[in-house]
Amino acid sequence: MNLDRRDFLRLSALAAATAMVDRRAEAAPTSPAPAAGIRWQKAPCRFCGTGCHVQVGVQNEKVVAIQGDPEAEVNKGLLCVKGYHVGLALYGQDRLTQPQLRKNGKLTPISWEEAIDVAARRILAAPDKFAIYSSGQSTIPEGYAISKFLRGGLGSNQTEPNARLCMASAVTGFLSTYGVDEPAGCYDDLDHCDVLVLWGNNMAEMHPVLFSRFIDRRSRGEKPLLIELATRRTRTTPFADHFLLFKPQSDLAILNGVAHLLLAWGKHDAAFVEKYCSFRRDTEKPSLAGQPMSFDDYKKALAEYTPARVSELSGVPAEQIELLARLFARRDLRITSTWCMGFNQHTRGTNVNRLCHGLHLLSGHFGRPGDAPTSLTGQPSACGTAREVGTLCHTLPGGRLVENAEHRAETEQIWNVPAGRIAPKPGYHTALMWEKFCTPTDKGGDLRTMFVQATNPGQSLPNLHKLFRAKKGLEDKFLIVSEVYPSATTELADLVLPAALWVEKNGMFGNSERRTQQWFRMVPPPGQARDDAWMILALAHRLLELGHPGMKDRDGRFLFAQKNEAGAEVPVWDWPHYYDLNVDRALFEEYRRFSAYKHKNLAPYDEYVKTRGLRWPVVQQPDGSWRETKFRFAEGDDPFVKKGAGVQFYHSTTKNDRAQIWFAPYEKATEEPDQEFPFWLCTGRVLEHWHTGTMTRRIAPLQGAMPSAYVEMHRDDAAERGLRNGDLVALRTRRGEVRLPLWIDGRGQPPRGSLFVPFFDERLLINELTLGDIDPISKEPDYKKCAATVARVAPNPQP
Repeated sequence: MNLDRRDFLRLSALAAATAMVDRRAEAAPTSPAPAAGIRWQKAPCRFCGTGCHVQVGVQNEKVVAIQGDPEAEVNKGLLCVKGYHVGLALYGQDRLTQPQLRKNGKLTPISWEEAIDVAARRILAAPDKFAIYSSGQSTIPEGYAISKFLRGGLGSNQTEPNARLCMASAVTGFLSTYGVDEPAGCYDDLDHCDVLVLWGNNMAEMHPVLFSRFIDRRSRGEKPLLIELATRRTRTTPFADHFLLFKPQSDLAILNGVAHLLLAWGKHDAAFVEKYCSFRRDTEKPSLAGQPMSFDDYKKALAEYTPARVSELSGVPAEQIELLARLFARRDLRITSTWCMGFNQHTRGTNVNRLCHGLHLLSGHFGRPGDAPTSLTGQPSACGTAREVGTLCHTLPGGRLVENAEHRAETEQIWNVPAGRIAPKPGYHTALMWEKFCTPTDKGGDLRTMFVQATNPGQSLPNLHKLFRAKKGLEDKFLIVSEVYPSATTELADLVLPAALWVEKNGMFGNSERRTQQWFRMVPPPGQARDDAWMILALAHRLLELGHPGMKDRDGRFLFAQKNEAGAEVPVWDWPHYYDLNVDRALFEEYRRFSAYKHKNLAPYDEYVKTRGLRWPVVQQPDGSWRETKFRFAEGDDPFVKKGAGVQFYHSTTKNDRAQIWFAPYEKATEEPDQEFPFWLCTGRVLEHWHTGTMTRRIAPLQGAMPSAYVEMHRDDAAERGLRNGDLVALRTRRGEVRLPLWIDGRGQPPRGSLFVPFFDERLLINELTLGDIDPISKEPDYKKCAATVARVAPNPQP
């Protein structure tokens, strides 16, 4: 199908949304037109991990216009329908504008002074029973402040980001393969690949600007192949040259089947493997390390994954398995693989990530433009904040580990805190953290106070009855929530803090291709809303006033002391003085001292002010300029690869510059359909809404285009049950029931025996039904597979 970018965008949304995309896309390449009184500034979009840049038009201290930034390499002036409406996210009618404390069961307005004091005294009473839950939406300075406050101040590792729910398996896949996190390739691979393989990710709706970047090549006469593997047909499917429909969980078998054929045919890249790779498998207790295996043992382990056997496990015809293998067998082609939550939200997410990396290494499709395995993220700074600054319970800034004594000592030195301040034991991973918080204290629930910033766990956690709703009625549990709008999380909050959003504050994000991006505050936040980073500094200073010894460094100074250019200390914890200097700049400059350890070198803050982002590692050149890196581990682009090496995996887990090719067997899902629950249930996103819809459901054009969640079902399954389009049905799993409208032959078409529900609608909490079983290594939950049943809701009897 030869469709250009405008054709793609016309097909990619409902009518109301699509009209906006077409109109804007046509004008995208031009710079912002001058208009009286409108001032334009750059910023990355607030929504997904693509990291599109927008031009923000401000007039009378309000965002009045948005345009794609033609100077941005990521999106080249184009935005998706959410991006064009991002400015409206600031102006929902129910913005939270003042702190509120729950008194006698009701949230009651209070002052900021009281709010900070209440929170600080809760922490002071039991610092070891306090935790912070942040996100990949937190800016880099915000996340870094959280890490320093908890680890360097309270001596606690009870911090987690919601990235544990979406990217943890990608992290463990990268780490166990290359010894370092984050993709080696970048978006440029979409411009150079001959084949793009989508491993379960609906790129047309979830990353539409990147998808259009690839599809647009067809309008220029190029003929890159698109291979889509998925468990349902989506808006991506019409663009695919080959569509491989597979059974849930069987992606493990498919990857093994392709690798088996490469070896059976003698078509793997033997020279690349011999020079750059080793082989590995898990022990009985899964871990990042595993154990070595020989090439012969690897080949034997794959022997059972014949096309016939893989077809039996996956439902994919044998000839399609062979087609995919023939593509990977060709060295004259360049192949890019991308994936998102299908791989990651998986009870064997680490293994399926490993197998995809291994397939690229085994076939030699690595290290050239267009040859790369690349995970895509869903949050704007999952690759800049959550995974880098140390907000995961076991990490310190820059890829260091809390269990490593040398890493703790280095971090204590940079923070100038006493030796031994950082605790050596990791905190709880996300699912366990919330389980502990929602469990009565006398039954082992040893977390009593939780502070949530920049995320909505009351809607996004799996198995909500257990991991969130169970907090209700626990009198000694205290939930602090920094939020922009009322949400499923604020519903159970004891203290609500109104937060500044996006361009109402300074910020920095890191997108899916390692690109660090910066923006300045452009408009004031409404009412008394304030920056998340300020909240952390204010809490720290109040704890200092209350006598907590951890809020001082070794020299007796405040942990977050900041001085201006004249050397005078600025009381940044006092809101009227917070913007007397650029706190973001100060925190980032301190954080970048951590970045060289894993060769993720960052440039000075002021370099990011000048650009639309830089991809790390960023290294200073002899002339004083700063050079970004597109392709890691590849000689000629990565400055840390030795001359003559060609490819060098310099963070190899085996300390010999080799990447690891892992074997992992196919394993069944932990819960599969049966007689009582005969359907697979999968959850995900839609084009118009972002994650839990807290922002996008308040944007009228987006909400109007997609007003409600729904359940997709195959028409034959519906007919067998006497169900019709639009019927209200009861969807039930072993954990609960939700009632939704039925959508047959909508934008997605699941196969027989399968259901799909988006999770953006806070009125219809699908995560009350999801499983919550986790990957044993990454601790990431599986949202994509559980057993369900469905039936029509009987109409109320007429009086």
